[in-house]
Amino acid sequence: MKSTNPFDSLLEQHIAQLPDWVAVRLEEIPVIVDDEPSDETLNMLGLKRRSSELCGLHTGIPMTLRSVEQPWRLPDHIQLFRGPINRVARASQTSLSEQIRITLLHEIGHHFGLDEDQLTQLGYG
Repeated sequence: MKSTNPFDSLLEQHIAQLPDWVAVRLEEIPVIVDDEPSDETLNMLGLKRRSSELCGLHTGIPMTLRSVEQPWRLPDHIQLFRGPINRVARASQTSLSEQIRITLLHEIGHHFGLDEDQLTQLGYG
């Protein structure tokens, strides 16, 4: 069902535009949208609410680190945070759509095992 929320609609468009080889690998990974990261999430990452603009978070084991020796694990998921994405888009004079795309691809990159330096080199830092 299509969302009437502009943020959610833009996110749905970007997910629909993913290449098939990416979309297939992400079928089991929910993309969760929250307004803001929780205090628990920020504390876990060592971030302060006033100075952090955490736009997204991949939780799970990157595909490159998985092993058959570790058969049980919690399900992966990707979180996007509306508030920080909106604020970063305004501050960087990036369109909301582009900032959603960057954040989504950044978190997908983490799922596939890319680190922050590699994502920055690709333009998704």
